[in-house]
Amino acid sequence: MAQTYSISDLAKEFDLTTRAMRFYEDMGLLQPERTGPGGRNRIYSGRDRTRLKLTLRAKRLGLSLTDAKDIIDMYDSPRDTAAQLEKFLQVLAQQQQQLEDQMKDIQANLDELKVHQREAKTLLAKAQRQPAPKTTSILEASSSTPHQTSTS
Repeated sequence: MAQTYSISDLAKEFDLTTRAMRFYEDMGLLQPERTGPGGRNRIYSGRDRTRLKLTLRAKRLGLSLTDAKDIIDMYDSPRDTAAQLEKFLQVLAQQQQQLEDQMKDIQANLDELKVHQREAKTLLAKAQRQPAPKTTSILEASSSTPHQTSTS
């Protein structure tokens, strides 16, 4: 007999919430058998477990759930393996380009941050070498100025 899993079994194994599991089901990534009154109990097959594992792997790679579903569905069908691999490579290339673009943006931001840090450190060192200018408090300034009264 094939091994089956409850929603809590798979949620615990993959460190997910049962809500996330139901979301993946709503997206068509998982298709558990429904049992019990009103079909409230979900029974997941080994196939569902594998699909969940592949979904989480695709998610870690940064793929959308739609792309993950398309790729996983291709492997479930008896179609040409070459077409499946070409689609997979295409999606991976797109994801790689997106990540490389993000990495360039992050590097540019880090470079700019370093410039501002150097400038701030230079200004701070310069400020610490110079004696603080004498300031006049508001009370001192007001006491040295005679008050004028108006007479009518």
